[in-house]
Amino acid sequence: MIHSYKFKEESMKFINSRVHTIIGIVVGLALLAAPWLFAFADEGGAAVTVPLAIGAFILLSELTTTSTASPIKLIPMRIHIILDVVTGVVLAASPWLFGFNDEPLNAWLPHLAVGILVVGYALMTKTNDREDTAS
Repeated sequence: MIHSYKFKEESMKFINSRVHTIIGIVVGLALLAAPWLFAFADEGGAAVTVPLAIGAFILLSELTTTSTASPIKLIPMRIHIILDVVTGVVLAASPWLFGFNDEPLNAWLPHLAVGILVVGYALMTKTNDREDTAS
């Protein structure tokens, strides 16, 4: 029974670490541009600070993981995925955590949507670095 559950869990993971890193870099850059892309830069405060800080964190995180696409191989993919899930949850919850959920929709919805996206692609990523280096 445990074996079949593990098989199901692993079959849901179809993104390799290289693709994950590329997605993460795009997401990090998008978060850095989000206040201007979604026209909420004038709102100021946490609505702007959160995507800038989390975007920078995601970029740094992607560049320092053991993925084949990362130049600095410090953080094992298993740890990186955990960090991504926590980061995604914080980003998704940030409008309520930092009190800007009463701002216009364009100021808080991107945080929620991208946070859910980060959790989603993290949970779909294979964490076995040896498999990625072999392919």
